[in-house]
Amino acid sequence: MTQKGSMKPVKKNKAEEPELEPLCCCEYIDRNGEKNHVAACLCDCQDLDEGCDRWITCKSVQPETCERIMDTISDRLRIPWLRGAKKVNISIIPPLILLPVFLRVASWHFLLGVVVLTSLPVLALWYYYLTHRRKEQTLFFLSLGLFSLGYMYYVFLQEVVPRGRVGPTQLALLTCGLFLILLALYRAKKNPGYLRNPASSDSSQIECLDRKGQEKTKGFPGTDTSGSLNNRTLKDDLKGPSRMLAGSPTKVKEDWCAKCQLVRPARAWHCRICGTCVRRMDHHCVWINSCVGESNHQAFILALLIFLLTSVYGITLTLDTICRERSVFTALFYCPGVYANYSSALSFTCVWYSVIITAGMAYIFLIQLINISYNVTEREVQQALRQKTGRRLLCGLIVDPGQYNRGFLRNWHQFSTLGAHPFHHPAEDIV
Repeated sequence: MTQKGSMKPVKKNKAEEPELEPLCCCEYIDRNGEKNHVAACLCDCQDLDEGCDRWITCKSVQPETCERIMDTISDRLRIPWLRGAKKVNISIIPPLILLPVFLRVASWHFLLGVVVLTSLPVLALWYYYLTHRRKEQTLFFLSLGLFSLGYMYYVFLQEVVPRGRVGPTQLALLTCGLFLILLALYRAKKNPGYLRNPASSDSSQIECLDRKGQEKTKGFPGTDTSGSLNNRTLKDDLKGPSRMLAGSPTKVKEDWCAKCQLVRPARAWHCRICGTCVRRMDHHCVWINSCVGESNHQAFILALLIFLLTSVYGITLTLDTICRERSVFTALFYCPGVYANYSSALSFTCVWYSVIITAGMAYIFLIQLINISYNVTEREVQQALRQKTGRRLLCGLIVDPGQYNRGFLRNWHQFSTLGAHPFHHPAEDIV
């Protein structure tokens, strides 16, 4: 006999989903969630065939077709790697291919050099406005900047150093400058001062959701009986303290970000490209593919300064080698016989390419120095221009809203201490 109490119901194990087999170095999971192979990049693409047929027959290609072609190409562009092939960002490839080709074509003749060196900035600006309008992140400019540094250094070693005019000390200084640029860029690429959602920290005013899905609030009215928050009431209540503290000399003005769902301090802003709020946001820099904010603004300025010094030094050494017995400024515009051989022509073309890039970075550096001297961010300048507020000096080159300006020395002292106390608000931000 068996006792009823001794019988226990047998629990049925849930059918577990079969795990995927480990991927080899040439396999990957495509955008459709299916296992695919690197050789798929050679497979036929119906959208690409249709686009080519319409282009050959002089018919317009639909924008949706172009997007599907680009999505297919970017998904299939992979390189073999451990535990599956890795996707390669398609935006980093054009500079690696087009820059050496364009510069070598420009070195064939003076007129070709004028056309190419004029078209390169125009193409870069066109691509910048295209991506900026779509609010998309791109590695194109970061790839262009890093590859330009490497390619200019390669041409310098291959074409300029063998002429014997550059000594070991000069080469060592130029190499150290290059490494310092990379270190400063690495530091500038780090966290610019992203604001975290208060729900993710213990000291937040809103507590996290519990496992039952009920939300607990602390110190905020506007919740219904089910525990859900009224968004408009919550927003008004979070903005309420900033209005109430307007007369208090010990509190700072705060604002509410509806996208990040957090209270942000004064001068913080939401970056639509990065999709998050940044403390004391200055601008989103495409050259580092990141925002410039409270924590990396100093490194950004340092990277610009080192780049300008290194670039001018390299340009001087190159012109002194390929166009002797002439000053640097004269050799830049008049260097007879520079196109007599391919080596000097390529070096001269790279010099002019470096001059164009250096001039653009010098303008950015100048604007940054002016903004720091007036204690204003680029974001605040753009906002003042749209609202037509603040003083304009030097034909609009200087825009001073006057809200945080406390004098030249105090402004630079505040900039020198950025990021030292992440939770300390300077006196200039007091309302």
